[in-house]
Amino acid sequence: MPPWLSDAVIRERIAREPGRPVDDPFPPGFLGGDAIPAAVLAPLVRVADDDWRLLFIRRTRRPDDPHSGQVAFPGGRHEPGDPDLRATALRELREELGVDPAAVRVLGEWNSHLTISNHRVTPFAGSLDWPCDLHRQPEEVSCFFTIPLDWLADPRNYRTQERPLPGSGSRIPVIVYHPFDGEVLWGLTARMTQRLLGILGYDCGR
Repeated sequence: MPPWLSDAVIRERIAREPGRPVDDPFPPGFLGGDAIPAAVLAPLVRVADDDWRLLFIRRTRRPDDPHSGQVAFPGGRHEPGDPDLRATALRELREELGVDPAAVRVLGEWNSHLTISNHRVTPFAGSLDWPCDLHRQPEEVSCFFTIPLDWLADPRNYRTQERPLPGSGSRIPVIVYHPFDGEVLWGLTARMTQRLLGILGYDCGR
């Protein structure tokens, strides 16, 4: 377990990261074409002095969205009106959960990741005062909930399994968490979560 965290400590630890893309699991040429830029906001909330948690959403099921129904961070693709990816993450947080960007203390960004839908997602961490008045957008967000960082970092609470890639003979490793209050965190969001935990000083047993 890392030393007691604060906004300043989290900001300093994320700032040490080079910000380059990580090694993604997809074989060369599998995705094809240039990746679409996107961003997410990983909201950190402190329920008590020693109880930091991450806020997640579960996406509403939609036939046109390959990631619908999944546990995720608030986020989406970069739009022409967004001055940068940080603005994308804050706009999506406001649209999906009704959070005013002025209420978010953005603490930094870390390594981007590719998705199977060929988006390159840049994650930003931001802390919110808790409890926070949230208003989900039901067309995009089915529910929201928090998970303690200590639980997320415990190797007993997740496993790595192989997933076949459609149309190819390849298989990729996928992190899958055990259910937390009935919600299952897995895939890209689990990868980003574990990377953030490592940056913050947690030992995830890897």
